[in-house]
Amino acid sequence: MFSTSPSDREKKIFWQEMWRHEFEEAVKHDPVVIVPTGSVEQHGPHSPMDVDVVGPLHIAIKTANQINDFPVIVTPPVWSGFAHYNLGFAGTISLGMDTYRNLVLDICRSIYANGFRRIVLLNGHGGNHAPNATIKHQLSQENIFILTLSWWELVKDEMAKLSSSDGSDVGHGGEWETSVQLYLRSHLIAKDRMVPDRDLTNPFSPKVQEFMGGWGAFAERRRDTEKGSGTMGNPLAASAEKGEAIVQAAAGKLSLLITEYHNLPVREYKEFGSYCP
Repeated sequence: MFSTSPSDREKKIFWQEMWRHEFEEAVKHDPVVIVPTGSVEQHGPHSPMDVDVVGPLHIAIKTANQINDFPVIVTPPVWSGFAHYNLGFAGTISLGMDTYRNLVLDICRSIYANGFRRIVLLNGHGGNHAPNATIKHQLSQENIFILTLSWWELVKDEMAKLSSSDGSDVGHGGEWETSVQLYLRSHLIAKDRMVPDRDLTNPFSPKVQEFMGGWGAFAERRRDTEKGSGTMGNPLAASAEKGEAIVQAAAGKLSLLITEYHNLPVREYKEFGSYCP
């Protein structure tokens, strides 16, 4: 087990709890740093606002605790995200696109400047998925190569297999996000307020829909849900057992991914023959 503390042999995984000498030691062992990204926003009438923060944070923690061959460090989560389409409901806090991207870019640059070359953005909010991808590509121009993924991408097969309602679609406050919360924090789920709801049809004509697919939709959750609940999916199908299975599966797969990432040589973009300034 990786440990550098002389008095406490328990492994430290939280960036904010480490001492300076522990960072200096960790960087010698090809560490991986996980940055959870999420949002504080409405998740239907039955869920707390921080669903998208808690999911990736707990998956990151479980992953870091499963890996002992090299250090895996979890940073404080990025709790605010790009969530303007949920502002029609009380409780949502949203950053502008440029604000969010610049915040995460500077976090990654700072981690890299500390000597950590392997960074994973583990996302829990749909609105951050595309911005995180652009952050990855922008950082590559600065010779910083990171991985970006949303936790549900790891467990599509498991969700499809275990589902009794929403299939492999993570939805919004539906079967899967509610299941994860029932497993992690059941006391914050108001079961008597659960409302199954669905995404309304694309506002374009069927012909345009066929051509454009999902690209033609404009997000505004208050009017995008049939019952106006802000839920997308069926929380009544959720269970703590499903949530536990999904969180454990996601952590297991992320552990495998991070181990492969650790074993790869650090990518260098600005090297002879591949980059021309």
